[in-house]
Amino acid sequence: MTTETRNERTTDLDIMTPLEIVTVMNDEDAKVPAAIREVLPQIAQAVEWVTQSLRAGGRLIYMGAGTSGRLGVLDAVECPPTFGVSPDLIVGLMAGGENAFVRAVEGAEDSLTMGVDDLKNRNLCQKDIVIGIAASGRTPYVIAALEYAKTLGCHTVAIACNHGSAIGKAAELAIEPIVGPEVLTGSTRLKAGTAQKMVLNMISTASMVGVGKAYHNLMVDVMQTNEKLHVRAQNILMEATDVDRETAKNLLEQAQGSVKLAIVMALQNCDAKQAKEKLERTQGHVRGALQ
Repeated sequence: MTTETRNERTTDLDIMTPLEIVTVMNDEDAKVPAAIREVLPQIAQAVEWVTQSLRAGGRLIYMGAGTSGRLGVLDAVECPPTFGVSPDLIVGLMAGGENAFVRAVEGAEDSLTMGVDDLKNRNLCQKDIVIGIAASGRTPYVIAALEYAKTLGCHTVAIACNHGSAIGKAAELAIEPIVGPEVLTGSTRLKAGTAQKMVLNMISTASMVGVGKAYHNLMVDVMQTNEKLHVRAQNILMEATDVDRETAKNLLEQAQGSVKLAIVMALQNCDAKQAKEKLERTQGHVRGALQ
């Protein structure tokens, strides 16, 4: 298993200077994007499935343990503020539950029942898609969860950093960027963790774009939960429509804070009700509503 082998470039890690350590880490990290490029077709396939599931009223559910689980949770919790979706739409589950995010729960990742129970407690259904994450690709919690999801007819995806991984075999689709041995042997929170984070970024972002959460490259469903985000919403509206700030504030007030709605109102010279009808006809895609 590549993730567990020793890196020949760092056999003297314990006597390297700080500059030498961070330099070799930087050199090794530079290999991650190239490894991901090799699996872009598989990532794109995952995006297509996620987009289909979300359009059909399903959910995206990440499953993992340790660092991999935390990365799934991190990606999931960032989606509501960024894309204005319900916290129940993109779900991150990790072995040992929420408490395991800050403190490891002994033996949780080795359980063949916890992952299945977690999915049952979330009322997993055929419309959902389950993505299992494990750097080594052999975590029992993830394997059992993927196998259960398949019995319900769900699309299943595995993200690992070893070829022919066990979770890859358990899933319908395997995404396996091979980043090579870690600077610190077996510490997969390093390159493997970076690779997983980058893949998750791609899947969630591209899928959200696919269901209409962007106009051009602007976040048109951003949630305004603080003053910074209120200003960001105004800036997005100003950028998309060329209105001034006062006009942007007024439009957002009429649109009850919806940037997407305000954009259509400004560019189609219509009221909020008409803009909402236009967006509903295009399933929330701003470009379509403007045609």
